[in-house]
Amino acid sequence: MICHTTDTTFKTDLQSEGFTIVNFWAPWCGPCRMFGPILEEYDSEKQDDVRILKANVDECAETGSQFGIMTIPTTILFKNGKAIDKEIGVLSKEGLKQFISSNI
Repeated sequence: MICHTTDTTFKTDLQSEGFTIVNFWAPWCGPCRMFGPILEEYDSEKQDDVRILKANVDECAETGSQFGIMTIPTTILFKNGKAIDKEIGVLSKEGLKQFISSNI
């Protein structure tokens, strides 16, 4: 299940053990709207234990700034709460799977 996070809840939402993907996006961003269904499809099919968080940069300005988000969509993969890899732009479902599997 994809969770929506805010500046207030981000640290708590991220504290889970294992892998978490955080997708930084905005509702006015065309590429972000294209990537949303890809994330949802991945989430419905995934076999691994990867949690997905979506962070709207308009509502999570502090968190976006903390991770140097300059372009959206930006997707960061975290392991045990620490950022380990980042992709900028829209990924295909296969590209998303590869991005995750290359880090797990």
